[in-house]
Amino acid sequence: MPKIGIKLRELRRRRDLSVRELAIRSGISHSTISLIERDRMSPSIDTLSAVLDALGTTLPGFFSDLQSGLPYTPFYNAADLPEIGKTDTVSYRVIGLNHPNRQLLMLHETYAIGASSGKVFTHTAQEAGMIIKGAVEVTVGGQKKTLCQGDAYYFDSRLPHSFRNVHNEKSEIFSAITPPTY
Repeated sequence: MPKIGIKLRELRRRRDLSVRELAIRSGISHSTISLIERDRMSPSIDTLSAVLDALGTTLPGFFSDLQSGLPYTPFYNAADLPEIGKTDTVSYRVIGLNHPNRQLLMLHETYAIGASSGKVFTHTAQEAGMIIKGAVEVTVGGQKKTLCQGDAYYFDSRLPHSFRNVHNEKSEIFSAITPPTY
């Protein structure tokens, strides 16, 4: 699979934008964009979304293009799940990215000790998930609850929400978002 940085640089160049112009349009620093394009930094979902929005595309479109050329299969090995926003503390791996006409974003999320999804965010979708390891504090609207292994959530993603690992080891979630907004 082509690397995110190479594909991002191609998109920027096709639109005849400099790194600095893209930085101004996206609100992301030119040094961050440069690091991402050289595959020296893996962007967060928010960062990649802002850059792609400034380039006139979306995360699903970007990753569909990235996966194009790969034959469709209904089965995925663990090594075949692409990262869409790895940081030092959080990992989001997509299940079924190359599925034709995908209408669901299925993620395997991993949070290091104390890690969080970052700022509270919203998007137009519905979101559900189950804690498969550890304990995660989930905040939705004005409600906050610590969910442990086997516990689950389902909410309207237009409500401000965030996730934070409150366990003394890494925590993992399987989640689904429809329609796929990333």
